[in-house]
Amino acid sequence: MIFKVLYQASRKEVPVRERTESLYVEAESVREARSKISDRDINIEYIQVLDEAHLEYEKSTGNFEVENV
Repeated sequence: MIFKVLYQASRKEVPVRERTESLYVEAESVREARSKISDRDINIEYIQVLDEAHLEYEKSTGNFEVENV
């Protein structure tokens, strides 16, 4: 499954919607996705599993790239 991770660039930052960034991780569960990126200094806001329709939309935006972790 592909997960979309919404995060702030630093753990010290208060979440502000305008500064939220995203990345995509392939994993079997939310827990596995979280553990794969646990070494990064980011403040994870939300991890969302992408269904087929949402995945196709994300691919069509041109900003879709699955992280290799």
